[in-house]
Amino acid sequence: MTRWPLYCLPLLAALPSAAKELPPKPTVADVIKASPASHWRALDPASTLYLELPAGRVVIELAPVYAPNHADNIRAMVREGYFDGLAILRAQDNFVVQWGDPDEANPRPLKTAKAKLAGEFTIPLKNDRSFTRLPDRDGYAPQVGHSNSFPSARDPKTGQAWLAHCYGMVGVGRDVGADSGNGGALYAVIGQAPRQLDRNITVVGRVVDGMPLLAVMPRGPGAMGFYEDPAQRVTIKSVKLAADVPEEQRSKLEVMRTDSASFKAVAEASRNRGGPWTKVAAGHVDLCNVPIPVRSKGAGQGS
Repeated sequence: MTRWPLYCLPLLAALPSAAKELPPKPTVADVIKASPASHWRALDPASTLYLELPAGRVVIELAPVYAPNHADNIRAMVREGYFDGLAILRAQDNFVVQWGDPDEANPRPLKTAKAKLAGEFTIPLKNDRSFTRLPDRDGYAPQVGHSNSFPSARDPKTGQAWLAHCYGMVGVGRDVGADSGNGGALYAVIGQAPRQLDRNITVVGRVVDGMPLLAVMPRGPGAMGFYEDPAQRVTIKSVKLAADVPEEQRSKLEVMRTDSASFKAVAEASRNRGGPWTKVAAGHVDLCNVPIPVRSKGAGQGS
């Protein structure tokens, strides 16, 4: 039997005892599988964009409640064919992929769309009637949660609400002026959530399908990830509104309602993972780390 010197006893007492194994808990996949059809909603064809790239389709859902003027302007540009033949302009590592017109000196003319819009960085809190709050603390806003399946934040003291810059969110590129964007230059977040941009840029929607096509874009060698050689750019085949695409050619997707009990269970499964693989439950979940499930319409419906 090992005999320890007396001076070692306090050190031995301070050593952690074997942790008790966490009990199994439902995973996000379990929750999705058990969720009833009523806890899902279809994408609105009038607010859904199909960004067609050589490698496939990227599906973007607009958020007109938060950026009504930009959503309308983007719809106008899409119906004009403005984006068709333009390009992916930059891919900045751990930040964004951006697309639009590469020729700033001689930009593509607009028809009915507006060249400039006032920034829509926030909306009156009263205009967002579908907010479901997360109980977890946040460093960027007094309250965070989800609004109609978009990550959002709010400040009751100022009476403002806004969309958060989480992975997959789509924002409107602009210059220094708050009114220097119109939706003709768009980007999707592909890295760590740049929440410092919240309330500084118009967030107009989020990618609900096809993020891998954007996330694997070769990183641009120029400043801010811009492609210096035009041959490095990926040409946009077309951008269309789902409402203008024949029914049989539409992506059959639905998103989990963030005001549902199933989504509350998704957040809890992300906040407190069960064993046996997980050894320590975090007891906390960051707004941008709560997955917003999307699936093929009708797939795996629970009772």
